[in-house]
Amino acid sequence: MMTRYQQQGALLKANGECVFRVWAPFRKSVTLLLLGGEEVAYPLTAEKDSGYWSTTLQGVTDGMHYYYLLDEHLQRPDPASRRQESTVHHASCITDPASFTFTDQQWKGISPEDLIIYEIHIGTFTPEGTFRAARERLPALEALGITAIELMPVCQFAGDMNWGYDGVYPFALHNRYGTADDFKALINTAHHLGMAVILDVAFCGSNTEGNYQSDFGPYFTQKYTAKGAPGVNLDDAWCDPVRDFYIQNALMWLDEFHIDGLRMDTLHGCQDNSAQHFVWELSEAVGELEQQTGNRKLLIASTDLNDPRYTNPVSIGGYGCTAQWADEFHHALHSLLTGETEGCYGDFGELSHLVRAFTNAFVYTGQYSPFRRRKFGRQLVDSDARHFVVFAQNHEQTGRRKKGERLGTLVSFEALKLAASTVMLSPFIPLLFMGEEYGETSPFLSFTAMSDAGAFRRSRLRWDITTAPNAALLACYRFLIAFRKHRPAMRVTAKDALEIHPVGQLPLLAIKRTSGQDTVLILLNFDKGIQTYHHVAPTPLKKIFDSAHEMWNGPGVKAADEILENEPILLQPLSAVVYEMAHHEE
Repeated sequence: MMTRYQQQGALLKANGECVFRVWAPFRKSVTLLLLGGEEVAYPLTAEKDSGYWSTTLQGVTDGMHYYYLLDEHLQRPDPASRRQESTVHHASCITDPASFTFTDQQWKGISPEDLIIYEIHIGTFTPEGTFRAARERLPALEALGITAIELMPVCQFAGDMNWGYDGVYPFALHNRYGTADDFKALINTAHHLGMAVILDVAFCGSNTEGNYQSDFGPYFTQKYTAKGAPGVNLDDAWCDPVRDFYIQNALMWLDEFHIDGLRMDTLHGCQDNSAQHFVWELSEAVGELEQQTGNRKLLIASTDLNDPRYTNPVSIGGYGCTAQWADEFHHALHSLLTGETEGCYGDFGELSHLVRAFTNAFVYTGQYSPFRRRKFGRQLVDSDARHFVVFAQNHEQTGRRKKGERLGTLVSFEALKLAASTVMLSPFIPLLFMGEEYGETSPFLSFTAMSDAGAFRRSRLRWDITTAPNAALLACYRFLIAFRKHRPAMRVTAKDALEIHPVGQLPLLAIKRTSGQDTVLILLNFDKGIQTYHHVAPTPLKKIFDSAHEMWNGPGVKAADEILENEPILLQPLSAVVYEMAHHEE
């Protein structure tokens, strides 16, 4: 791992030597309290002009517990703890980073154009809610066609249930989910099945229960606040070790744990006015790690800014991330299907918004937003659809609802297949939320250790794939994913390979995607009635997919299997139809 970022924590080596290192710039003394048969105190030595304290001990073993004693009176766990076996308030636990042997040497990572992401909350993905149980489900995801799993945050938080964004020990896995070896085994198995692993991280979280960083140093600053809490110190006095702390954390996941990418939550909350933004510095560090390991690493941004800077190259003033979530694609699709216009959906509801989402990824690119009551966003110069992740459902958009309703409980079955088709047939990186592929009806609620445990239990997947609609939807997703993977026209992500046209004033979209001699015509009918599309080109069409077909538990097809010039195509309500175009030799 790169040494330019100062490593903290209890760093156990193969010879039993352990380096204890912690940043506490304003403390007069720091003492290690090592627990065993009896408590033994070891004073740490201040490193000159850095604010770091350290000591090296022999005979330290995996599983030993320790605290730090600050100024001889304040006993605290390690901010860089690798494991909290008891609670966030008790002793940290030393772990052996070499106790698990990876066998994924042939795995070199994944290209953005090959990503088909499946988002998982470990606690509710299986009845057991553990890494081991999730590992057992991976073959089913491989059979679906998934190429990457994205895990909601798994670091230690207070209590037994949480989405994970209140994590307070970013280097430690939550003890309820399993051990570091359990997690590494999950990653190792995923790689053997041809799936990448992306980890959701929250670098800019607030000072929540169990976070003792402020007792050690200025990890937070009053320069910025969010909901009354101080912001993470990324650009105030003493910010360099704070930036190092989080960059080293990212490198640990990507290097030691063989994680393929990070999804960085709520980056608009990372206030940083430095000449080199934190995300830019992180992307450079990850690029260096790629060079050293020969493995591709991904950085995916999540912001509420519609700012192309996050995925723009550093050479033109960007931060160099691989991709970013395109929430407005979801909003445009969701409001069109549900008719909802409350809150943020007040900016959407018309077919033109979905057209803009297909064209720009962002819908608002500088024009006035009624919801925000101001101009919002910036126009993209980027024509690469691989820089945006789109979805019909995810943890945020489902969990923010008061009742946590999934899309399948808000719209008809036909509309659910139309939503799946819209996402999977788009040129962007598609993301599915766990259970979406078979129409899971359990809600996904917002839950923390302070909330009713029933909300957590009700959010668990039921894994009911035996009913006719659920089995048909699962088969439909498998077809769409395979079609996306193997059809040449679906592999091209540049804008000039995509034509999208509204059909007059009808709630109907015609999308043409082309790669060389392969052209497909995608028709999306968002109307609750039958609509007609007139094929005026001289090229004959042959139908490949129709979401209304009985094989997908649909009402039956209206669109003909073969279409000639000027022939009408009848589309069932809320349906998606795909044709291939025959190419004539010149």
